[in-house]
Amino acid sequence: MKIDPDNKAGLSEQIAEAIREEIVAGRLIVDARLPSEAELADHFAVSRPTVREALKRLAAQALIRTQRGAFGGAFVNRLSYTEAYGQQITTSTLLLSMNEVSFDVACEARYALERACTPLAALRRTPDTLATMRAEIHRQAQPGLTDEAFCASDVAFHRALVDSAGNPVLSYQLAGAVEAMQPLMNMITFTARSRGAIVGLHARIADALERQSAEAAEAALSELEAYTLTLGRDVMAARARAKA
Repeated sequence: MKIDPDNKAGLSEQIAEAIREEIVAGRLIVDARLPSEAELADHFAVSRPTVREALKRLAAQALIRTQRGAFGGAFVNRLSYTEAYGQQITTSTLLLSMNEVSFDVACEARYALERACTPLAALRRTPDTLATMRAEIHRQAQPGLTDEAFCASDVAFHRALVDSAGNPVLSYQLAGAVEAMQPLMNMITFTARSRGAIVGLHARIADALERQSAEAAEAALSELEAYTLTLGRDVMAARARAKA
């Protein structure tokens, strides 16, 4: 494991990356104990606080865990899909909140990924995932539902669609698209959207999955994408005019 003292990146960041590469490459296996802070400081020729900061970075990524006591130290973590799912959402949310991804790009990516999982969703949908989608459709149709509750229901509906594929890797890949991008889209378009139009398209998607028609589900998703893009562009154009 090496770092470049002349590199513009911070030393703690370089150390964290060097250790991360060892973990990803399998040279540091799950549950393996990392060298002590003092040993790492000697190895990288840095101070212990710098090593400590690097370990905090790795712990924040759930790549390592620390424990106290005579047999304590830092150990390579066993990353679960649940932990990875949460990290994916956090990363996507940060990218969107910092305007690193535009509305159009986020919308295009999200619906392209959802359409890609519909063949498996149509094949593997379960009574439970269909029941979740139906329950959210019913909830969305309630006249007294707040915008925040409608947004949460919208996310739950699309997560059930993705989970219908029965593939944890797809669920992970779509975590950021659904649970980070969807709220952003709702935040931008909620003043202009027609809940009835969205509920109608959601019902078509659920109906298509129930009869195992991937083509019909993909078609409804494409219509929902076009509707969302149009709303987003109209809202942002109106905002630009208001500022002019």
